[in-house]
Amino acid sequence: MRRLSPACAFVASLALVAACTEEAAVPPQPVEPSPAPTAPAAPPVSYACESGQSIAVAYPDTSSARLSYKGQTYVLRTAQSASGARYIGSGVEWWTANRDGTEGATLSRLGPDEEIGTVVLERCSRPSSPSVGAGPELVQAPDPRGMSEPPCKGPQLRLSAEGGDAGAGSRVTIIGVQNVGSQACRIHGYPAVALQDAQGRDLEAMRTEQRPGGYSREGQANILVSLAPREKAFFDIAWSAIPHEGQGERVCPKAARIRVTAYGDTSPVTLDQALQPCGGRISVSPVRAEAEPTPVPST
Repeated sequence: MRRLSPACAFVASLALVAACTEEAAVPPQPVEPSPAPTAPAAPPVSYACESGQSIAVAYPDTSSARLSYKGQTYVLRTAQSASGARYIGSGVEWWTANRDGTEGATLSRLGPDEEIGTVVLERCSRPSSPSVGAGPELVQAPDPRGMSEPPCKGPQLRLSAEGGDAGAGSRVTIIGVQNVGSQACRIHGYPAVALQDAQGRDLEAMRTEQRPGGYSREGQANILVSLAPREKAFFDIAWSAIPHEGQGERVCPKAARIRVTAYGDTSPVTLDQALQPCGGRISVSPVRAEAEPTPVPST
């Protein structure tokens, strides 16, 4: 056998290395990814806040949340907490906890470390009854995707007083929500309600609580109401007329107007309505299709 000279062997080895290097530089052929199964998006749930604002939160899974507040959306992740469920991200903290049939929540601004909430922006609540829905561990609110109508918005809504009831120290007024637009829309859940004085200023010390079903429909689940043009939906506002003298309350604050924002919307609509609630709170029911009178509870 003829032996290669050292120079020839060196050239041959260089050619082999070049061939290997060229082969390694070729990228692998892309593999067509298998389509991932898509789960239906979880509908958001609504929280009523003491300021009269509403916060809508979607819990797509057990480790994240999407929070909508004043027209902004915040993407949050779960964080360690001593109790309840805590989410942080996008500069805010969302902390919820269930107690005595109510899911309370606070929205806070994160501190410089972006890990701990330092300034409370809102204190909110919602019934934690499974029939109404709550966070990722409870039954969710009605899913509007089965309806073709878009959500009702403030500019196409008009409020009206539809009567009420009075009992021993309790008051209820029924509020009508009419679609004055030219297209049908859908409405459901708890509207965000704030009370205002005669100058249009919010009564900031007044809290709003959600009451499932109203007094004659205790525990009734949220329903979706389809409103054709000129049709109405209804909800109740209830309050105590007895001053809480044990807390130093002698005269209850007077409200001249209510400001209402439909669930999932940011455009409020107002109605001149005189209320004088005591104890610093009112109760609001979810919307319904009937205006039936609601008897007040005995106190």
